[in-house]
Amino acid sequence: MAPLFASCHASHASLLLLSPSPAAAARLRVGGLRVRRPRRLRLPVRTAAGGSPLDAEIPDPTVDDDEWGREPPASAPGNSRPGVTDEWGEPGVAEPEQPSGADTPTNDDEWGGEPTPTPPKAKEAPVTKEDEGREELKRCLVDTVYGSGLGLKASSEVRGEVVELVAQLEAANPTSAPVQAPELDGNWILLYTAYSELLPILLAGATPFTRVDKISQEIDSRIMTIINASTISTPFASFSFSATASFEVQTPSRIEVQFKEGSFQPPEISSSVNLPEQIAIFGQKFSLGTVKELLEPLQRAFASIAGSISGQPPLKVPIPGDNKAKSWLLTTYLDKDLRISKGDGGGVFILAKEGSPLLD
Repeated sequence: MAPLFASCHASHASLLLLSPSPAAAARLRVGGLRVRRPRRLRLPVRTAAGGSPLDAEIPDPTVDDDEWGREPPASAPGNSRPGVTDEWGEPGVAEPEQPSGADTPTNDDEWGGEPTPTPPKAKEAPVTKEDEGREELKRCLVDTVYGSGLGLKASSEVRGEVVELVAQLEAANPTSAPVQAPELDGNWILLYTAYSELLPILLAGATPFTRVDKISQEIDSRIMTIINASTISTPFASFSFSATASFEVQTPSRIEVQFKEGSFQPPEISSSVNLPEQIAIFGQKFSLGTVKELLEPLQRAFASIAGSISGQPPLKVPIPGDNKAKSWLLTTYLDKDLRISKGDGGGVFILAKEGSPLLD
């Protein structure tokens, strides 16, 4: 029995070695057709104890395809993959699930409407060498007239430098039609003048107890008016007066001015006497300590009437409409900060627009 058992065992082993794998057997072709692989393989074997042969069934290994090489349905036993079928009942491949995340940002608001687009920023014009040259000339002109008392204290050397700098700026004027330019409108502060008719005001500011705070010219091209205003201060009060005029355009750079009326504002009384400790007259210094003591009673008298004066309307005086009240004004240089004009009396006016860094 031993040889018979050994031969049967060897035959069993050889059959196992020569048998193809289940997956390979499922794909065997005979004459162009697929061959269904056997579902079970029955072999007579004996037990180790030499008992009678038994029909032992070798189960098929678990595979994920059927005998035709297709994916089995999800309900098939032993299938380890999730079954997915399409609309025709054929097996398909499950799509991978995308991880959930935050909502994709949209360009609409909470009401579903389109948001207001952000306007693009305006591109600034590049600074050229010509612009840099003008800025340098302007700053040089302002530095030259600084401390000249609006031109009253200017020396002959300073006046010569002003004439030269004005000529260079006029040659580099960036505004071809100053009268029609929007930069003309606004309140202009006087920096320097050689106009003789302003001499009385300038002389008043040169006295020891009087100072010219500001001389300005406000231009409004919409209603074609000009207002020349001046403010003079003393240790007791400050006084403001102005002259209103209308103008007509004669050329792109020249206007004719017709003065209509003058206006005097009520004085603003100071709360205390503002006197320096000493003043210089003809090269000699004098102390003002005694003068302050003498002026205190007068200051109290001014303060008692300050309330009644401050509430009064300005005093307006009409100016007769004759040829003496007419003049012309020629603007030879204009930009957003600086204006140079010349009058019919031969004088020159250098003005900076209120709020300009040139006033610093």
